[in-house]
Amino acid sequence: MHHHTTGALFLAASFALSVGAARAFDETRFPDWKGQWVQLGGGEAAAWDPTRPPGAGQQAPLTPEYQALFLASVEAEAKGGPPVDPTAMCIPAGMPRVMMAIHPMEIVITPAQIYFVFEQFNSLRGIYTDGRRFPDHIEPSFIGYSIGQWQDTDGDGRFDTLVIETHAIKGPHTYDSSGIPFHKDGELVVTEKLYTDKSDPNILHDEITSTDHALTRPWTVTRSYRRDPRQTQPDWPEVLCKPDAGRVLVGDHYYRVSPEGLLMPAIKGQQPPDLKYFKTSR
Repeated sequence: MHHHTTGALFLAASFALSVGAARAFDETRFPDWKGQWVQLGGGEAAAWDPTRPPGAGQQAPLTPEYQALFLASVEAEAKGGPPVDPTAMCIPAGMPRVMMAIHPMEIVITPAQIYFVFEQFNSLRGIYTDGRRFPDHIEPSFIGYSIGQWQDTDGDGRFDTLVIETHAIKGPHTYDSSGIPFHKDGELVVTEKLYTDKSDPNILHDEITSTDHALTRPWTVTRSYRRDPRQTQPDWPEVLCKPDAGRVLVGDHYYRVSPEGLLMPAIKGQQPPDLKYFKTSR
């Protein structure tokens, strides 16, 4: 009886605190970012910087070492090697690439945290806005650990800008499908500034800056999203990732699987795989 009473009191107190926090949350102080947002321009293979051509045309400020690694990986894929895009193997896009919003996203604002909900890989990204600092130890994840701060840039008493900093981002990951890489040390830091377009409340901008040891300088791009206000009940299709069953990785090279289940070369002139990768029967 004592344990049950204590539990009931604890639940009641928790509920009261939740109700109190909800009442204290004044929605009128925050921007209206409800609804379904989709990327402006581009498609599944959109470039990270939407103002430049994909691949080498991005002119990513890579160090000579990582520029060479980038070109080598693209060349290796062309010869049947692993894909330069990890998402081709159903590895989550991760930060900052997930903010391209290849598939629709939703933004949920609460008193102490903001949630970005993505259709792609069913990803959920949380940003703490309760004033905390980054912990001394963070377990890396594809989405990273994010802390945000609201700003009232025009002094009208209403927040209009969200500044975010993200640490502890796990790889493998790339900027886009062309395979532009990050440094292997995992020390990438991503900062963002989100704000509504001044001339159209249904357009949202995200200035994203990547600071990484694979770059000669911080790299800033602006990703933008559009919301259709006429969609009072937007469609949220389930997007599932399925690896390409027609390809198989043997060692460091991909091979094609024929309809009969036979291993075939993926490119002209490709050599057969080394037999050391196969178990031989007696």
